[in-house]
Amino acid sequence: MAEIRRAVTVEEVVAAQHLFDGPAQRDASEKFLAGEENHLLIAYEDGEPAGMITGTEVTHPDKGTEMFLNELDVSPDYQRRGIGRDLVDALAGIARERGCRGMWVGVETDNEAALATYTSAGASNDGPFIMQSWTFDD
Repeated sequence: MAEIRRAVTVEEVVAAQHLFDGPAQRDASEKFLAGEENHLLIAYEDGEPAGMITGTEVTHPDKGTEMFLNELDVSPDYQRRGIGRDLVDALAGIARERGCRGMWVGVETDNEAALATYTSAGASNDGPFIMQSWTFDD
């Protein structure tokens, strides 16, 4: 099972930048990590970054605070081992600890891997836009 840790330094982000859409920008990484509402978790296999997930707590006047799951990626060498689901579960755990009323993510309708991952982590499909969401009972 992968070890999942919260990223707290820019160096950790840079070491995992192969999991992002592009190279990590130092200033943007510093700003993200400094935001109490931002969360970046990295899954490690044998000390190597194998997957990552980012989430941001979003507060809306009529909805309260929810966790927006911004991005999830698992390196191709480590896919189909449950790392993605474990990362989603870890972010959901943080959301619960921080008092979020739920968590949500937008998913492209043809992204079967993401849909399967989110469903296996307990998300429900909330409609025609394929928005996956979780409601926390506390």
